[in-house]
Amino acid sequence: MPDIETFEKISDLFKQLGDPTRMRIFWILCHHEECVIHISARMDMSSPAVAHHLRLLKTSGLVTSRRQGKETYYRASDSDKTQALHQMIEYLMGLT
Repeated sequence: MPDIETFEKISDLFKQLGDPTRMRIFWILCHHEECVIHISARMDMSSPAVAHHLRLLKTSGLVTSRRQGKETYYRASDSDKTQALHQMIEYLMGLT
């Protein structure tokens, strides 16, 4: 049986995606790179609110960023866990 730390890490990932707004942002970023302004427009949210969610997703390792001039662009991280979570979301969306 895996140790408790492994279950805590997995639980933390699910907590991040347990918020519908963060799940939508994560889903968008799994499909293409975006800046805060474009995410805000797509989500009909303020830029500071989107930046807050992005900070949490980035801390969890689900999202990475890069700077280009004054803009910061975000995308889903290129990891097995990110791909697995994205596939799970896509699969579950097909069931609803």
